[in-house]
Amino acid sequence: MTAAARRSLRVGLVVAALVLLVAVAAAWLAPGAGADVLEPTAPASPTAPVDPQDAGSSVSVEINGPNGEPSSSLVTLVGITLLSLAPTLLLMMTSFTKIFVVLALTRNALGITVPPNMVLAGLALFLSLFIMWPVVTQINDVAVQPYLDGGITFGAGLDAGAGPLREFMLAHTREEDLALMTRAADLANPDTPADVPLTTLVPAFVISELRAAFIIGFVVFVPFLVIDLVVSAALMSMGMMMLPPPMISLPFKLLLFVLVDGWGLITTSLIGSYGVV
Repeated sequence: MTAAARRSLRVGLVVAALVLLVAVAAAWLAPGAGADVLEPTAPASPTAPVDPQDAGSSVSVEINGPNGEPSSSLVTLVGITLLSLAPTLLLMMTSFTKIFVVLALTRNALGITVPPNMVLAGLALFLSLFIMWPVVTQINDVAVQPYLDGGITFGAGLDAGAGPLREFMLAHTREEDLALMTRAADLANPDTPADVPLTTLVPAFVISELRAAFIIGFVVFVPFLVIDLVVSAALMSMGMMMLPPPMISLPFKLLLFVLVDGWGLITTSLIGSYGVV
């Protein structure tokens, strides 16, 4: 057989194989081949609406547990809310502002930049906790625990918890500041301390705290001011006007502050100003 005949035979075999493959594929993919075609399912009929008055099928959100206690989710929500309001409550309704201002004025009287603000704020925070601990304990006894036990509602718990805090602020607020805020709010003079609204009491308390803090700061400034004056006069008498007086007075101020136990005196005075033994 010649080469041309063999080539023609191979081409014929390839064409026959291709035709056979196309025929098999057409038979396999043709409609009706293989499994039977399923008929489409008829749509389901609509469901009748449910009566909203039916107690068995109504949807409700329970805020109380099985024993009348508040649910854990509600307690978590209240806790997150209080945490978001904690900075405002700490600054406006506790002793934190007065303590921090006094500590900052003491640092300025020494003429130094240490301790940093974070240290002063931390010390003021823990001193505030020490001073406010009786109030916090009372709030926990009359408001928080009864609410968690399901004995009172959330609103009643807020009213009960505001009582000890109100007493603390009233005890450390001047009547002049209360009268100032009452006139500013165009309100009638309250008959009893219990009639003073918190919207008037809180700013009056802050003003009184700032006044007391500035008075303590003035007392702290006086001895250090005397040291600065003495050092300045001594330098001028020796003709050393170009030498900065704080460079000479700072060691003496630090020595005086350490010898009299300045931080201890200031801390004791701040705690004693709130009647805490």
